[in-house]
Amino acid sequence: MNDVALPFESFGVSHKGCVREHNEDNYLVEPRTGLWVVADGMGGHDAGEVASASIVDHLATIGIASSAPDLRARFEDRLSRANAEIRRISESRGITIGSTVAALLAMDGRFACLWAGDSRVYLIRNASISQISKDHTEVQELLDRGMISAAEALTWPRRNVITHAVGVSDEFVIDFQQGELMPGDIFVLSTDGLTAHVTDAEIEAAVVSATPQAACENLLETVLARGGTDNVTIVLVKIVDGRNGRSVHPDLSRAEG
Repeated sequence: MNDVALPFESFGVSHKGCVREHNEDNYLVEPRTGLWVVADGMGGHDAGEVASASIVDHLATIGIASSAPDLRARFEDRLSRANAEIRRISESRGITIGSTVAALLAMDGRFACLWAGDSRVYLIRNASISQISKDHTEVQELLDRGMISAAEALTWPRRNVITHAVGVSDEFVIDFQQGELMPGDIFVLSTDGLTAHVTDAEIEAAVVSATPQAACENLLETVLARGGTDNVTIVLVKIVDGRNGRSVHPDLSRAEG
């Protein structure tokens, strides 16, 4: 078994914000298994928290994978179990609940980012930030079709309407991007409570020269100082040694079977 703990420094924070009474976000930091997750629940009162907690609780059982494809397969299996559990809870309560999810998987010098909803994954490489994930929202679809401008998207009335999430239907959609890890890479996973108040450039500035813990705490302080209109969760992962002492780089695409 390959211990994937050594290459990573990571930290996570979560806060209900300044307006909401409950925190419906959850997160998971598991460097030894090569897994980091944020989840933003929806459904009102404690229902959203139940949905995001189900995702995190199931993913926490992944354990140490034997290979990168095995890690990916375990992730999708646990997420499918969480989806089924959330569906059962929805039916028993007579309401629709669900949760976004954004995850980073890393093993053997490779990474995969997987997401559903508008929680995001950023990569800061060579002091330049890029958004790896692509929001599953109505406003993003309108942008992709050229029906609205980026400026209009900022104030679009339905900009927070999510088109995909875990638990809202029997089948769920999850997108992914994968690539090779590089020493010094920094990944930022967050719910939309961060990006509602902090720009991409500010995220980059906060993380490039700080420890993961200090960066997370500083970003959280900024959100709260600016009103914290939503729950906010931030997980930061810094790659210390992307090769992890291994010379091969298995593909993190879906494992058959």
